[in-house]
Amino acid sequence: MAKIYYDQDADLGILKNKKVAVIGYGIQGRGQSLNLKDSGIAVIVSELKGTRNHDLAVEDGFKPVGVEEAVKQADVIQILTQDHLQAEIYEKSVAPFLKEGMTLLFSHGFNIHFGYIKPPAFVDVCMVAPKGPGSLVRSQFLEGGGVPCVVAVQQNPSGQALKLALAYAKAIGGTRGGVIETTFKEETETDLFGEQVVLCGGLTELIRAGFETLVEAGYQPEIAYFECLHEVKLITDAIFVSGISGMRRRVSDTAEYGDYTRGPRIINESTRKEMKKILSEVQSGAFAKEWMEENKKGRPLYNALRKKSDEHLIEKVGEQLRKMMSWLHEGGKKK
Repeated sequence: MAKIYYDQDADLGILKNKKVAVIGYGIQGRGQSLNLKDSGIAVIVSELKGTRNHDLAVEDGFKPVGVEEAVKQADVIQILTQDHLQAEIYEKSVAPFLKEGMTLLFSHGFNIHFGYIKPPAFVDVCMVAPKGPGSLVRSQFLEGGGVPCVVAVQQNPSGQALKLALAYAKAIGGTRGGVIETTFKEETETDLFGEQVVLCGGLTELIRAGFETLVEAGYQPEIAYFECLHEVKLITDAIFVSGISGMRRRVSDTAEYGDYTRGPRIINESTRKEMKKILSEVQSGAFAKEWMEENKKGRPLYNALRKKSDEHLIEKVGEQLRKMMSWLHEGGKKK
């Protein structure tokens, strides 16, 4: 079993005399920055002027600066921009200003593991990755809880990298929920695999395939939407709280029996074979290379696929049905 670290295993004092630069004030950057500040840590935010994120950082009480200025002032640099931007930002505005005793921190191992960022041997390189979006990192912290995290150490010339990573995790609330030690390799490969096969790719295609099957058979799109998309939240919430077995005890016996006997016909040996193929593409770096090349070309495939997805019937039906669900909208008002 993996070792799990909690509040008593982390010393916040390790960060008390250090300045943390958070590069990127997106959803994760905002959540982590605010939690760090509330934990008494000196935070320097870097975000591009003229952007909504820059304005939001100012509204939150920060004084955003450029990346170079942030790095020059900091002891710990947490890079939270999008994966495909990190290497260029690092080469131009981070690497030239690194000094011994500094720590490079990440919340996803993509660029380190696949070699797009190659730090000098004299800096610590570690990761603190919350297992949830930045908005949840913030809301859980404010409620006295915390989103579980994983930590990893890639380089440790100081001999203190793990202690610093745990201190950072504590500062953002992670040790309240529990922190598991991993590696950059394990975090990166399992994260990409989970997104592609289950959480995003697998789930969305399963939903749309079920919806299309019902509609093509002559059932109303609205009914198909409720059965194949709307009720997914009920099931995933139950799994989140009680696990798969707990969920099965919350649904009807009919649904549970159908789960056992029909589920394996959908996720069958052919599906598992394709999962292994996708995992091999992640492990070899083929997917990472494909994604980085897609960005260099201006995202033609990405944009085309997004446009096609947005035009799917399930999106049009869903947009209309969600308008009548007043509880989904802020203040209970329809929009």
